[in-house]
Amino acid sequence: MGAIEVDIIMLHRMVTLEVDGLKISGRLYLPGEGDQTPYPAVCVCHGIPAQKPDPNDRGYPLLAERICREGLTVLIFNFRGTGASDGNLDILGWTRDLKAVIDYLSALPEVDRSHLSLLGFSGGAAVSVYVAAQDKRVSSIVTCACPAEFTFLTEVDEPQSIINHFRDIGAIRDKDFPSSVADWLGGFKLVSPVKHVAEIAPRPLLLVHGGKDELVDVGHAHKLYVRAGEPKQIIIIDGAGHRLRQNDKAMSIVIDWLKSQLL
Repeated sequence: MGAIEVDIIMLHRMVTLEVDGLKISGRLYLPGEGDQTPYPAVCVCHGIPAQKPDPNDRGYPLLAERICREGLTVLIFNFRGTGASDGNLDILGWTRDLKAVIDYLSALPEVDRSHLSLLGFSGGAAVSVYVAAQDKRVSSIVTCACPAEFTFLTEVDEPQSIINHFRDIGAIRDKDFPSSVADWLGGFKLVSPVKHVAEIAPRPLLLVHGGKDELVDVGHAHKLYVRAGEPKQIIIIDGAGHRLRQNDKAMSIVIDWLKSQLL
């Protein structure tokens, strides 16, 4: 764990966890020192990369800072196979990464473990639903552009082309991974949120989706909403595409909802 950097508004702490022998890298944002700890916490889960990472993209750090300024502890991290974390893209491995992150947050004295929310985007939202369904430490969950199921990955004619794509963008790094393409794709079928979203109730769920999502059709959100238990809410952002973290209206709605649940 690295040195703490202090600014006027918040504290930043680099986080390194070990999961399955892999280094999982993250960054913790704390509202600041004072008498108000422990703070409610939000864990942000990014999506499946579609292209090589842009080193100038500060989207998730900027979002974390924005949420932290509202008085919430925020953790962002890279799932295995992405960013500074080790390993290869593996959706079942991602579920173990998230469980380890929840373990870490729950053990922090600065965190109010009774108020811990997940904020997931796309594939990270799917993993959030799967983990939250099993882990009652999650008190509420927001999904953004969440697929109901990964049919666009699991129903292709040539699955090796998917492996090659992720290898090309650096999300699959080892030449002998996966040892079984069928098992690797089977993980996506198992994690499909439509199979697990009902188990989140009675904890609050917010589904946010772009009305013009070009990657995950808005119908996925409606399918999840029908399957989910109460309390639940669905918000469709008219005209918005897939990358909702770049949509100010969507993020304002998300942050207001998180504050209503956590503060």
